[in-house]
Amino acid sequence: MATQHSRSAARLMMAPAVVLLLGWMLVPLTMTLYFSFKKYLPLRGGDLGWAGLDNYVRFVTSSAFWPSVQATLLIVGGVLAITVVFGVLLAMLLDQPMWGQGIVRILVIAPFFVMPTVSALVWKNMFMDPVNGLFAHLWQFFGAQPVEWLSNASLTSIIMIVSWQWLPFATLILLTAIQSLDSEQLEAAEMDGAPALSRFRFIILPHLGRAITIVVLIQTIFLLSIFAEIFVTTQGSFGTRTLTYLIFQRVLESQNVGLGSAGGVYAIILANIVAIFLMRIVGKNLDA
Repeated sequence: MATQHSRSAARLMMAPAVVLLLGWMLVPLTMTLYFSFKKYLPLRGGDLGWAGLDNYVRFVTSSAFWPSVQATLLIVGGVLAITVVFGVLLAMLLDQPMWGQGIVRILVIAPFFVMPTVSALVWKNMFMDPVNGLFAHLWQFFGAQPVEWLSNASLTSIIMIVSWQWLPFATLILLTAIQSLDSEQLEAAEMDGAPALSRFRFIILPHLGRAITIVVLIQTIFLLSIFAEIFVTTQGSFGTRTLTYLIFQRVLESQNVGLGSAGGVYAIILANIVAIFLMRIVGKNLDA
């Protein structure tokens, strides 16, 4: 049993890391809140005084605000649906004995370690280019007109690119969960004559509930701040401007730090609303 002295020593050793993490989070948050109430234009006069709630009103009443929120939620929802569904299927496939199983698993997980900018460039130039892309050649091979993905199906393209990046993560978590399933349950169900679909629905899927919850929660945190893939491919055009990209445009392109900071506060509020929703609806599986 830990003594009072050992607990005090543990707190003392943890203190520097805790202080560093708090500073890492609180300093940017405090500066964002501070500048959100200021009229600060770095290249057009600098600090022009207090703006009150004017930045918040201007940002939320902007014609680009609600479309950016909608685009953000559509991308998050689309990527989550694809990665969870195909992650379960891939995890079940990789759990089966096969030749070169280790190599196959490494190849499946590899895209997760590719930088977002690199993967976006690969998809943009090698797959989705309407002239020289792989998809264009496939369309022409079957006698169809190539699709200009990044202009005619821009939101779908972003969802495909981001899903390709996050599918290995979901597959890895779900594969670990499947491997922890007691094989005797499946064998008993199979001996009782239960079809494969019933075994999946009543045994495998409930067992994956907690793993799916973890995948959804972690991915949502990162997907709400998606930026690099949009910057490299569409630059916010054709309905792909997310809330994060809108903030980038207000701060760096319009050089309006106060307006962009107000957008950052709205982004924090949106992230907390989504997190609370997920924790209440999906996160109940963690207590099961």
